[in-house]
Amino acid sequence: MSETAEHNRRLVSMLVDAISRGDLAAFDELYTAEAAVKARHWSRPFLESFPAVTMDVVHVVADGDTVVARLRCSGTHLGVCRGHAPTDKRFERVDEVYFFTFLNGQW
Repeated sequence: MSETAEHNRRLVSMLVDAISRGDLAAFDELYTAEAAVKARHWSRPFLESFPAVTMDVVHVVADGDTVVARLRCSGTHLGVCRGHAPTDKRFERVDEVYFFTFLNGQW
């Protein structure tokens, strides 16, 4: 794996860890300034609705500036989500796949 691909792979792992910790400040290290603002905009409501969400990296494939990650997500609906009242229902081990494209080592 190239140095670039390995670097980008590590950034995806760092993002997953930051989301699992609810650490939106970490986005400043992972995204460009403009993208960090946008990422917090969509992440904050999700984390308020599912405050104890956990995400685990299941599989990652990196090729240059593109990383594909299969993640597994679990959490409990404890806050308003897109206008829906909290249900206190838990979801477990939901598989998700994301494609990440990097520019100069950042999103």
